[in-house]
Amino acid sequence: MKQFNGYSEAKEAAQYTPGAKLPAGGYVCKVMAVRYTDGQNGNSDMITLQFDIVEGEHKDFFKKQYEANTQEDKKWKGTARIYCPKDDGTEQDRWTKNNFARWTNAFEESNPGYTWDWDENKWKDKLIGIVFGETGTVIEGKEIVYTEARSADSVQNIRDGKFYEQKFKAKNGWTGTQQKK
Repeated sequence: MKQFNGYSEAKEAAQYTPGAKLPAGGYVCKVMAVRYTDGQNGNSDMITLQFDIVEGEHKDFFKKQYEANTQEDKKWKGTARIYCPKDDGTEQDRWTKNNFARWTNAFEESNPGYTWDWDENKWKDKLIGIVFGETGTVIEGKEIVYTEARSADSVQNIRDGKFYEQKFKAKNGWTGTQQKK
């Protein structure tokens, strides 16, 4: 039999199990898209990043997940939202400033020669370390556990395993009566 075109790609895609959950931990990621959104109704402005994992056994995780999804309204799941400070002097704003600086530091440390210059669009195609943690929530009366992007770190810290492990987070009425998997 003659090998057909695209066999290697098909073989790799077939190894992905739809619905597979990304394990909590740190991953080296590449930003594919950046979107700035003005805050509405008193909410903070926000930067949304779309990214995928570019190293290790979970390389292309979100691409494979997206391609395996057969629903019409499928969405890219590799996202992180970074809230922009309001500069209003509140305790929440202080936390937002620290978190924002953590992301800018991670971009600078992960991309030699890059310095944050207040243009978030330059984050596209940049590498960054992203730390994921497990979250338990209730959706339509059912308790589920999923993994979400929680914080940024340098690519080197991720590679060296020197990042802060994220604690399990419960929200939206999650009680833990269903075992975490």
